[in-house]
Amino acid sequence: MTRYLALFGSINVGGNRLTMADLRYAFEREEFENVETVVASGNVLFDFDERPTGGLEELFAHMMLDRFDIDSFVAVRTKEEVRAAVEDNPFVGGSDDKFVHTHFLAADPAPDRFEVMMRDYATRGPERVAMGPRCLYIDYVNGVGDSRLTAAFIERRLGCRGTARNVRSLARILTKM
Repeated sequence: MTRYLALFGSINVGGNRLTMADLRYAFEREEFENVETVVASGNVLFDFDERPTGGLEELFAHMMLDRFDIDSFVAVRTKEEVRAAVEDNPFVGGSDDKFVHTHFLAADPAPDRFEVMMRDYATRGPERVAMGPRCLYIDYVNGVGDSRLTAAFIERRLGCRGTARNVRSLARILTKM
């Protein structure tokens, strides 16, 4: 069995309220093992046979729509991928870690799309951004709340959905994995 993390976007924001007990129950009904939620924002740990994560992402997105009527992006990562999301983030330790995020993406964006996003954002704010494997590393410098580098901005420019977590949360999740 492999330990996985499912990161749900759009949970408990914008009217998409869902209890973590209901989310755990949905996982258990699908026969995933050792299901545990971490923080009430759509982080689910579970065990399952080793397999490509893309199929799991599609399954969970369908489950959210079918059972809860929530259109959610879902990123599934292994323990090693979560560790890399923290350790490979070039902004960790250089800024307050609550402002440093890994934005998990559905796919690797084309490099030219990343360049367009960076060009379009160049004068909008102080954030620092770097590409990683199926993710962006972001230092929000002054915090996420006032940033103009939003998930919608990123999605439009890169052409793929994503969901972000700060590295403090990811480190806490990693210890539970």
